[in-house]
Amino acid sequence: MTKDEIENRIALYGLISRLMIIEVDTQFLESIESDEAILDMFPNYKNWTKKESLSTDELKKNHYDVDFTNLFLLHLVPYESFYTRDDQMIESGGDNPVLSLYNALDFRVELDKARVVSPDHIGVELEFMYMLCVAMKRAFEADDIEGIEELVEIQKGFLQDHLLEWTPMFLINMKKEARTPLYHDGAELALEFLLSDFEYLNHLNLSK
Repeated sequence: MTKDEIENRIALYGLISRLMIIEVDTQFLESIESDEAILDMFPNYKNWTKKESLSTDELKKNHYDVDFTNLFLLHLVPYESFYTRDDQMIESGGDNPVLSLYNALDFRVELDKARVVSPDHIGVELEFMYMLCVAMKRAFEADDIEGIEELVEIQKGFLQDHLLEWTPMFLINMKKEARTPLYHDGAELALEFLLSDFEYLNHLNLSK
């Protein structure tokens, strides 16, 4: 494991969680446009001709915000409990299975700030992984091998028991339903990254 690998994971979890938790803003779009490596992860978005003819405000209002609303608020259900409960109900109360894990690791979900009704929203679960990667970077810099090992196990467990249990189905549907290249590419990127990250963690050599 290297510091660069940890920072790449932080950047990718930060990127895909932000894309899925609330509508994009100018700052987020600029962060994609200004980084060639990130832009290359959004190939259809990169070559989308509408970006040349419309202003960022027009794109946001008439395309990105409409797509976000369709995907995350109206048409699809981006919550783990919907996929894993027999009655397909969203568990927004204290019985949500991810909540005890969040609480144990002092991860606080501010539902009112994000456009989510429950802590098992895909954007929140991805943000949790982002937070774990940030914690891993701190442990790495402190040469805390025990801390790193514990965080690797938590991340593997969370991917296996939560994110990979349901997000592949959601992300495949998201990619199919997306009306803009931004969200189409974002769904594909998230799916490929989650699968490869789980593989990475399972074959991780913790020696520097």
